[in-house]
This record gives sequence, C-alpha cells and structure tokens, in this order.
Amino acid sequence: MAKLKIAGTWAGILEVELEEWTVPMLREEVAKRSSCGAESINLICAGKVLKDGDGTEKLTQLGVKNNSKILASRVSVEEGKSLGVELMAEEERSNRLSRVKAAATALAKRHADGSLPIEDFNIELEDQSGKTIHLGSETDQRAVMMGLMLHANAKQLIRRENYKDALEVLNMGEEAFSLCNSKVIELIDNVPILQIDMVWCYFMLRDIRWLSVAGARLEKAREGIERAHGKDSSRVTLLQAGRHPELAIHLRLELLEGVVAYHSGQFDKSRKALTSAQAKFSQLQVPDEALSLVMSMGFKEHDSKRALRMSNQDIGSAVDFLVEEKKKRAQKREEDLKRKNDLKEQKKYGMTPSKKAVDLKILNELVSIGFEKELAAEALRRNENDFQQALDNLTNPETNSAMQVDIESRKRKRQQRASEAAIEQLVLMGFERSRVVAAVQVGGTMEQAMHLLLSQSESNPSVAANSNLESEPNPTISADNNANSSIPIIPDAGGPSTASEVEERDVEMEDELADELAKGDAYTDYDIEVTKEGEAISEYLAILESAGNSEKAPCC
Repeated sequence: MAKLKIAGTWAGILEVELEEWTVPMLREEVAKRSSCGAESINLICAGKVLKDGDGTEKLTQLGVKNNSKILASRVSVEEGKSLGVELMAEEERSNRLSRVKAAATALAKRHADGSLPIEDFNIELEDQSGKTIHLGSETDQRAVMMGLMLHANAKQLIRRENYKDALEVLNMGEEAFSLCNSKVIELIDNVPILQIDMVWCYFMLRDIRWLSVAGARLEKAREGIERAHGKDSSRVTLLQAGRHPELAIHLRLELLEGVVAYHSGQFDKSRKALTSAQAKFSQLQVPDEALSLVMSMGFKEHDSKRALRMSNQDIGSAVDFLVEEKKKRAQKREEDLKRKNDLKEQKKYGMTPSKKAVDLKILNELVSIGFEKELAAEALRRNENDFQQALDNLTNPETNSAMQVDIESRKRKRQQRASEAAIEQLVLMGFERSRVVAAVQVGGTMEQAMHLLLSQSESNPSVAANSNLESEPNPTISADNNANSSIPIIPDAGGPSTASEVEERDVEMEDELADELAKGDAYTDYDIEVTKEGEAISEYLAILESAGNSEKAPCC
C-alpha cells in the first residue's frame, strides 16, 4: 500500500493501491472524508489537475507516487475548471519546479567538491563503461552533475507526456551546463541530446512559435553529436563493438530536422531528412520471433528489445550484450554496497577542516604499518588526509596523547546525545521519565532499555498503570507526524553539524532526483520508444506527397 498526503478540504494520510486506484476512486474517497459530493472535489498533484479521463488510467500512470502530496479543493459543479483551481495548479507547478532546481543545486554542490555526503549514497560522474571520471574543475563537475540530474528529471516528465514542465526543467538543465567550460562540454554528448529533447517537447506541444529556435538548437545538436560520436557514428561503433545504441537519437534528430525544414518551406531538405529517419525507424523494428527467442532465455521484454535494436536484430550479439550488462549490474551492486559501507565508516571518523571525508586508502596504509585505526583516522582528519603530517602526529607522543583524549571525549558526547534521544523517545511512548532514565543508564541502548521497561511492567502491572497516569499526553502527535519530530537530531561524525542544516534540505525532492539517476544506466539517454516518431514520419511524408512543394506549410 502506498501513502498519499492529502491537504485542503480534508487533511491526512490516505493509503491506496497506486496500480489499482483511478482518479474517480481517489476523488470519491476524498469527497467522502470531506463530507461533500465527488463532483465538487478537484485534485491537484505536482502542479497538474488530476482528470478522470476515461476512468481507466491508474494513479501510477499519471505520475502519482508513494508519499505524493495531493491538494483537494472544493468548487461548485458549474465551476469544475474555475480560474481559482487553475491558479492553484499553476502555483503548485511553479513551486514544484523551483524545488526541483533547488534540490539539484544542493545535491550537485554537496557531491561535486568531494565533501563527505550527508546521505548514504554518493553521486559521481561515470563514462559509458561505468568508470568514475573527473571533468575539469570543481565548478565544471558541479555544473555537469546539476545538468545531468535536471535532464534525468525532464526525461521522466517526457515519459509521462508532461512536455510543458519537461521543457521548463530542460531549460534549467541547459542553464546548468552553460556554467561548464566549453572544452569540457565538447567531450560529452549529454548537451546535444538535451537540445534534441527540447525540440521534441516543442514538437509535441505543437507550438509553431518555437520554429526558428528549434532550427538553431538542432544545428547545435548535430554538431555536438558528430563531435562526440564521430563522423557517421564511427567512434561509438568502435567503442560499442559494432553495436548502435545511438540509432534512436539520430532518428529523432532527423525527424525534427525534417519537420523544421518542412515548416520553413524547404521541402526537398525535409523529404531527405524524413526518408532517412524512416529507414532508421524500419531498422529499429524488432521482429516478434527474435524478441520471443531472446525472452525465452530469461531476459525481460524491455531489455531484450533494447538489445536487439542496438545489435541490428542480431540475436547472438543481443544475447552477448545482455549477458555483459547483467555482469556489469552485478558488479555495480557490489561496488555500491562497498561504497555505502565505506561512507558509513567515513562518517564515523568525521570530516576534515575543509569538510572532506577521511581517505580510507591512506588510512589502510597507516594501519598496515601498525597504527590503531581510529587513531590513524583522527590524524588524517586533522591533517586533510596528508600522509606525512598524519604520520608525524602519530609518532609524536604529545600529539598522539592529545588525539586519544579528543577521541574519548567525542565518544562520551555521542553516547550522551544518544542516551538523551533514547530517553525522549521512550517518554513519548508513555513511560515515566524517572524509570526511563534509570533503564537507559542500566541498559545502554534504546532497545535494551525498552526491553527492561517492558519486563518491569509485566512483573509489576501497577507500575505500568502509574506510568500511564503520570506521563503527560502529547497532543501534537498525530497520524501523519514523524514520531521523531521532537527528538534532538544526533548528527553523524561526518554529517550536518546543526539541526537547521538538516531542516533546510528538501529531502523528498533530493531523494526523487537521486532515485531517477540510480534507475538509469549508460544507455538510458539512447533508450527511446520510437512509436510516436514513426507516426510523425508517416504523417509528414504523407503531407509532402499530397501537398506538393508549392503548397503552403500548415501549422504544427
């Protein structure tokens, strides 16, 4: 069951099956809880008014996710699409887009400079082989990271056919990439693909006003694609062992070039581009027999179709690709788990004065020559991971002793904060404070203290009764409150140093952006379902055939 956060005519948490529920079902449930008719309820999610449609579309198909926020407003039946609702939807949309940009900016800032991340993951730039790369300066790294996060978010919006919002996010992504050194940008194909995606949004919105801008963007995109992929994709073909992952991108590019040429009155150029796109479309069609055969070997339909398209329908090459990708995914899972464990260990040691993590490779070198690990980590933390300075501190009796005192002092403080937090949490559960304090002192951890308190209650029921009577109720705790909301934040040694630093984060949006990146792989940008492109190619070729070169071009 997924949870939706409802606000407006009724406020609370609603548990639904996103794969089963439709908008009418959600509207009916909200209306029932709001004590009004379903026809008078409007629902807004992520800046869009949720419409009934044909009544069969599931919430998950409309982009509604677990923990999505839904605004319910009440209007008269006649004002189902009143200006007020539209304004609220636009305000919600604008707010969401601002959150997307702010979250991408914050994540890029934290992860580009090598600082110890607050999260349990680390965002790094990788090439198509999965190797971590560093592009230019720290500013360049930050700009590319931000651009990639925004581009990934825009692609999700395009898949949901929310082209208006996708265009806004793509513009943000373009702005982020523009902050990067042009020499660095020339090394990657992400910016040209972003340009193509922007023109695709123009086309799907059928807005003729973007015609002149679209032409200029496509010229830049073609130059960038050829620079990154090589003439006739020679570089990609070489790197991908004869496979063609970029074919769908080139198809979309040629389609859009043909559309722009047509509406600019360049009919011969349009026909040439569209004919070339049509040939690529035919090349990307996967025969049912080949797809069935590959799937019978245990591969999923989407993966099988993508592999066959990349391999020009060669079953052997497609299966080899799928096996290679399976190995890469398994290896990446292992590397991600190791990185997660490394981050956990680094947070235990804290941050250097410049907020960097302790370098575990250098730490292991110091441990290998006989130094205690926690003490060696403290020496590296103090000295910005400088091996020689850390070694000097460790071999200096006075400095070594001072570091040991600091380590013990921090341990006591952490234990004290942990105890205080455990006490507050147990008091919120209804236990008497004096008993909780005694239990924590005896038990140590919260789990041990709770076990002790519960065993005391079982052996002496009167104590439990008195405890419930004497403990003060907390009227601010409700069904949708976090039970830890009033507990002081205990930062990790390498985490945020203040509660305000945590509160300023938009965790929900940051997690959404990070999840979108995590779901992708080296071929996600090229993974386009070309059905709409095929329909558009046929449409414009038919227009060219029937209209003739002298006929005035109709609007998109």
